[in-house]
Amino acid sequence: MGAEDVEVHLFAAARAAVGESVVHVPAGTLAEVLAALEDGYPAFVAVRPRCSFLVDEVAVHDPGMAVAAGSRLDVLPPFAGG
Repeated sequence: MGAEDVEVHLFAAARAAVGESVVHVPAGTLAEVLAALEDGYPAFVAVRPRCSFLVDEVAVHDPGMAVAAGSRLDVLPPFAGG
């Protein structure tokens, strides 16, 4: 992970779309981080609208919120079971 990156953890359908459980993308706003993820993994585009997001274990709903370098972003699509 680079000094300017966010560590993105992907679960369920998001992991399947990206093909990996952890990737690194440049820091920025939530919208910018997700756009970078979509640019690098086009199949993620179809999954993104159904996902919820946690930044350092806190739910985030504002696409303009800053996601700082060194942060962890969890991408959580809906999933069944439990």
